[in-house]
Amino acid sequence: MTEELSNVVNLASISIPDVSVIIINWKSKAFVKACLTSIYANTNGLTLELFVVDNASFDGCREMLQSEYPDVIFIQCEHNLGFAKANNLAFARSRGHTILFLNPDTEVQKSAIQELVAGLESLKGAGMVGAHLLNSDLSVQTTCVTAIPSILNQTLNLDYLRRRFPMWRLWKMQALFQESTLPVQVEAISGACMLVRREVIDDVGAFSTDYFMYAEDMDLCLKVVHAGWKIFYIPSAKIVHHAGGSSSLRKENHFSNIMLRASLVQFFAVHRGKTYAGLYRVTLIFTCVLRLLLLVVASPLLMIRHRGSLLVRALGKWSHILVWSMGMKRNEYRRQHI
Repeated sequence: MTEELSNVVNLASISIPDVSVIIINWKSKAFVKACLTSIYANTNGLTLELFVVDNASFDGCREMLQSEYPDVIFIQCEHNLGFAKANNLAFARSRGHTILFLNPDTEVQKSAIQELVAGLESLKGAGMVGAHLLNSDLSVQTTCVTAIPSILNQTLNLDYLRRRFPMWRLWKMQALFQESTLPVQVEAISGACMLVRREVIDDVGAFSTDYFMYAEDMDLCLKVVHAGWKIFYIPSAKIVHHAGGSSSLRKENHFSNIMLRASLVQFFAVHRGKTYAGLYRVTLIFTCVLRLLLLVVASPLLMIRHRGSLLVRALGKWSHILVWSMGMKRNEYRRQHI
């Protein structure tokens, strides 16, 4: 056998992983460790390559991986690139047939990833699939299946309304309450767990870097659907999502609350036009004012019930959002990093 032919054979023998798992870390080392432990314990029969990208948190994640999970490919960012850029960085180095974008604060249950892979391979026209996400207390996380954002569903996006009227078409989460465990085509899925065909990302592009964090998952869902692919929810694939595991670390400056609304403004501008985005901002101002007034009216009752700390947090949250939505201190918020 010639040397050239031998090299070709050796290259052909390098197997392509079934799944490339991409996890973005920001001061979530403990979550990353638990996530990886659950993956290794529950992915029999699959070949994986795993990436952890540290978004300049330098929290000891590299050392933990070197000690306990040396097979994981670690990428250290010198600056916080945000969720989209960090995922794209790992995707560019990945080789898997499918790509699993997975939050660090998740834990895989039993054969969840196998169920996702099987669904993606067997469902006609499937380009992306999502799991049945559970809260830390194992209750259903209703945001794992969602509607594409609009002014109406964002304005009415209250926990009370979602719990009281879960079957409203406004939320597009009816699939969560079906008795069958069969896959269901849905409008969009949470970016906490997205399994995507490589060819789909090659077709539509990876996450848009117009977003630092939030809304990039909805943007990708729209691009997938517009390209003619389908998105499915796989109810048999269960994954615990301890929501807010990293972004909640900076609650005191309300950065994540502001970034969520800023990303929605960007999303609306890109997909619905600048007029629609401006209308959302105006609606947000009125929503903030209304919420603040209601909090002031309810403050005596909340104080009597010893919920003063809850009142203070809520007043702070909506005050900051109001200030930002009116265009005040916008540069100050822009300079902040997670």
